[in-house]
Amino acid sequence: MKKLFISIIVITLLIIISMTTIFVISGYSMYKEAISKETIDNKITVIRNKKNYTKLNEVTDTYKNAVVSVEDHRFYKHKGVDYIALARATVRNIMSKDFVEGGSTITQQLAKNTYFSLNKEISRKFAEAFVAKDYEKKLSKDEILELYINCCYFGDGYYDIVSASKGYFNKLPSELNEFEATLLAGVPNAPSVYSPTVNYDLATKRQKKVLSDMVKYGYISDIKKNEIISQTENYRKYFKEKNVREEGVE
Repeated sequence: MKKLFISIIVITLLIIISMTTIFVISGYSMYKEAISKETIDNKITVIRNKKNYTKLNEVTDTYKNAVVSVEDHRFYKHKGVDYIALARATVRNIMSKDFVEGGSTITQQLAKNTYFSLNKEISRKFAEAFVAKDYEKKLSKDEILELYINCCYFGDGYYDIVSASKGYFNKLPSELNEFEATLLAGVPNAPSVYSPTVNYDLATKRQKKVLSDMVKYGYISDIKKNEIISQTENYRKYFKEKNVREEGVE
């Protein structure tokens, strides 16, 4: 029985290794094809030339810390790829025979947003990793984060932080208060779900995850977290009135 159990484990590991190798090769091919069509340097230039491009020093520390906390708390420590998270996601995806977990760093998400947003397959994760490595070679961490917040989708047709800030709150990113900043930080994970104008309850549930991560990684205290959450009902009224106004305009 013990030998059978060991054999099953060995066979399973061999299958996972073989499948991973196939996905790595496929991902590398996807990566080479993508950058042959448009270079990393050109992608960077296109984003920086956007009309609404926002510098990192034009967003609040609260927003920046919220994004790092919830999306990639080791962002300033890794080299573009969190190999533990990538391996875990790969195994889960292989075992489920579907794309069920991402495990992406902020740099990989930048790669996805700029090259692979329409592809949802396991090989893409490795293609993202190769592009992420290129971004990390060319840019500082702050430059990567700056590009990322300028090509995130926030729902409601807002494709960057300044559009989202103005669209949801009629403010510039530098003017967002702590509630507004942490609410927006949670939206890009699933814009169709977490947009506050679509489902305010889910948006604030995601915001609580953002705030909990900020506490966990030392950016804010529990007292500050609860202080921010206490504003939830005031903003519920704000978004209800906002939706009514916009429906009236239409």
